[in-house]
Amino acid sequence: MLRRFAAPLTVFALAAGLHASAVAQEKVLNLYSARHYQTDEALYGNFEKATGIKINRVDADDAGILARLKSEGTASPADVILLVDAARLWRAEQDGLFQPLKSKVLEERIPAHLRGEDKGQGSQWFGFSTRARVIVYNKAGVKKEDVDTYEELADPKNKGKVCTRSGSHPYNLSLFGSLMEHLGPEKAEAWAKGVVENMAREPKGGDTDQIKAVASGECRIALTNTYYLARMMRSNKPEDRQVVEKVGVVFPNQQSGGTHVNVAGGALAKNAKNRENAQLFLEYLSTAEAQNYFANGNNEYAVVKSVKISNPALDALGPFKAELIPISVVGANQGKVQQMLDRVGYK
Repeated sequence: MLRRFAAPLTVFALAAGLHASAVAQEKVLNLYSARHYQTDEALYGNFEKATGIKINRVDADDAGILARLKSEGTASPADVILLVDAARLWRAEQDGLFQPLKSKVLEERIPAHLRGEDKGQGSQWFGFSTRARVIVYNKAGVKKEDVDTYEELADPKNKGKVCTRSGSHPYNLSLFGSLMEHLGPEKAEAWAKGVVENMAREPKGGDTDQIKAVASGECRIALTNTYYLARMMRSNKPEDRQVVEKVGVVFPNQQSGGTHVNVAGGALAKNAKNRENAQLFLEYLSTAEAQNYFANGNNEYAVVKSVKISNPALDALGPFKAELIPISVVGANQGKVQQMLDRVGYK
């Protein structure tokens, strides 16, 4: 599916100032990954073939990985951590599970608002792909102009039409953290209360379930990450095609702050034993080959501006204006957001 990148990666490594002796320290990389996508297998395989570095991988969800790191402490073998949400990346940094990495390559290729704050020693985590949090609606029962902002999810005109997954799910916590930054705490809480009042049912299921609920008429409006919708758009299953035909999609807030984007990101583990190999792997994730793989393999958006991707579903969704609030700020709001959800009864 992808071209071998051995030659480009060799040049890339030299440009990054990595010496052959450093890469050869131990031909191993211990990776803790919350990316549960089968399509990533080729991504790891290509890196191993190009470098000779064997990846030993532990798979779990974000919460499981963070719990394991805390339990292992200084004895942890982890070199690189991959997580799929900004709030979890921020929390892990606050819990002292990462260490800063000063990389000219990553600083040049990853936009500043998609990486952790650099306090002089480098950022502690970097976003390598994004997914937009969009609104899907039933084309037979809702007008696009009635759902072209996040704020309208709380408008009385949409009473009884909204469905979402749990408000406490990281994808929603990050979106709500972004809205808190845009609106301020008081207005954000009023908004969350309005969303609860507009719900067609209690929150349940995942993003794909919300899309299907909109198509079936169980509700009329829902939130989803773009890669779930793109996956259904590219599906050969007749039932998925039927769902896609019934729903419309809008990138919210194009006339204001832009659509919220979340990241899947990576970090250098606090007690990494194979630091040079870890840096090489993280820098590899910013190459055109890896960025295209995120886009084509899992329908995510590339973060490196110079990379041109070709994904029929993402192309069909079209370009959009993304918000520029630093992801680290969004993550930092998660505690206040959870308290807000508790107060308004957003389960």
